[in-house]
Amino acid sequence: MVRTESTMLPIGTPAPDFTLTDTDGRPVSLREDLAGGEGVLIAFICNHCPFVKHLRDHLAHFGRECQERGIAVAAISANNPETHPDDGPERMAEEKEAAGYTFPYLFDPDQSVAKAYRAACTPDFYLFDAGLKLYYRGRFDDSTPRNDRPITGADLRGAVDALLEGAVPPHPQYPSIGCNIKWREGNEPDYFTAGG
Repeated sequence: MVRTESTMLPIGTPAPDFTLTDTDGRPVSLREDLAGGEGVLIAFICNHCPFVKHLRDHLAHFGRECQERGIAVAAISANNPETHPDDGPERMAEEKEAAGYTFPYLFDPDQSVAKAYRAACTPDFYLFDAGLKLYYRGRFDDSTPRNDRPITGADLRGAVDALLEGAVPPHPQYPSIGCNIKWREGNEPDYFTAGG
């Protein structure tokens, strides 16, 4: 496990479009299936990462809250299943059911979507407004598997609240910290940075 921080894509960046396959084999498009509401939350996650496991139940609950408030949600796994088979599509389907995710859990087979978002770690969160411009990126909250702080979702929940209230993007925004995305050999992006 390599502790890695978000790259913090610039606020206002347009959401890169994508069409990826959900765990039930259904294609899901950002612009055709997710856009059109109050905003869109994209979460890069995976099955095996202890940082994701740490907030898994809270993420499932928060995802339902967002959907009820008009924010579309999708999670994306971009990890290489050849080196991390627990993160492949079959296991993703099992995890979606076990975790109670009510949002699509999509697989990024060539890692092109992760690269387009400059995703670096799991979890990595991106909240876009109704016009698909980046409003928030970074952490769920300040809780990690080892720091004993309660999981509240305060950072991301505060951003969703502010977005729905029509406020300017919150400041400061802090990077998420998690496991590095498991890139295919020779596919590592030039923005990749690993922490200690």
